[in-house]
Amino acid sequence: MTPATPHPLAEAMRRPPLVALLPVIRGVGQVDFMASYWTGVLFIVALFVGGWQYGMFGLLGSGVATLTAYVFGAAPDRIRLGLEGFPGTLIGVAFVLYFGTSWVTMLLTIGGCIGGSVLTSALNSVLTPYNLPTLTAPFCVITTVMLLAAFSFQYVARGRIGPAPPSAAHGPVTLSWNDVWQGMFRGIGQIFFQDKWYVGLIFLVGLLVASRVAAAAAVLSSLLGMFVAWALGAPAAHVAAGLYGYNAVLTAMALCGVFVALSPLGVLYAVIGATSATALTAAITNFFMPFGGHTLTWPFVLVTWVFLAAVPVLSRLRRT
Repeated sequence: MTPATPHPLAEAMRRPPLVALLPVIRGVGQVDFMASYWTGVLFIVALFVGGWQYGMFGLLGSGVATLTAYVFGAAPDRIRLGLEGFPGTLIGVAFVLYFGTSWVTMLLTIGGCIGGSVLTSALNSVLTPYNLPTLTAPFCVITTVMLLAAFSFQYVARGRIGPAPPSAAHGPVTLSWNDVWQGMFRGIGQIFFQDKWYVGLIFLVGLLVASRVAAAAAVLSSLLGMFVAWALGAPAAHVAAGLYGYNAVLTAMALCGVFVALSPLGVLYAVIGATSATALTAAITNFFMPFGGHTLTWPFVLVTWVFLAAVPVLSRLRRT
C-alpha cells in the first residue's frame, strides 16, 4: 500500500527552524540578486537599522511569499535560493512605508505577498520561453495596484501614503560634496526605500560579502545615475536622496555579470542600460503622478527586459 504523501505545510513544519528560515533570509538578499545567506542577514540588519517596521515587514513579506510558493509546489531550487521570496520582501517594506504600521497593513502585506507569489509563477510561465527573468515585476504590479486602489478604501487611505513622488523639473540643481557621497549610498539603499546613507552603506557591505563585482557595479552605477540626473537638471534634493540612482543600480548589476556575461562590451552595455533607467525614472514618475502612483522599480524592470531581449541577436554579447 502506497503511503500518503505528507502535506507540504506539515513537511515544512518538521524541518529544523534554521533550515526553514534560510530561503526567507536569502529572499531578502535576492532583491539585489544575491543568494548568499550572509548577504541576506546584513540586508535584514540594514532594514532594522532603517526602522524596526521595515525589518519586520520585510521578513514577513519574504516569509509569506516563500511559504505560499512552497505550499503550491513551486520549484524547490527557486525556493531554496530565495527566488520566490524577494518580491514579498519589497511588498512588505513598501506597504509599511506607504500605509503605515497597523493591523490593516499587516493583512494587506499577507494578501499582497500571496498574490505576488502567484503572479511570480504566472510571469515565470510567460517569460521563461523567452529566457527573461521576472525581476521585481510582481512587486511593481502588486504595489502599484494597491497604491492606486488605496484611496477607495477608508481604512487604507487613513494610513500615511507617502513619500510624495519627486518632481523631475523643480528645485535647485547644485550638488555639494556631502550630497554626492551620501547620495551614492542612498542610491543603493533606496532599492529598499531607505533614505539614510548609513543604511545604504550596510547594504553595500552585504553586496561586498557576496560579490565584489556586484558591489563595484552598485557604487559606480549609483554615481552614474546621480550624474545623469544632475546633468539633465534634476533637483539636487532628489538626486542626493538617491531617487535617481536605485533603478540604475539594479539595472547595472543585472546587466553586469548577473544575466549578461562580464566583458568590456558587457560593462558598456550595463552603463547604457543604467543611463536609460535613470532617464526612464523621470518619465515614469511623471506618468504616474496624476494617479498618485510611485515609480518603484518599473524603470529597472522595463529597461532590463529590453536589454536582455536584445542580447541573443548581438553577437558580441552573451547571456550567463
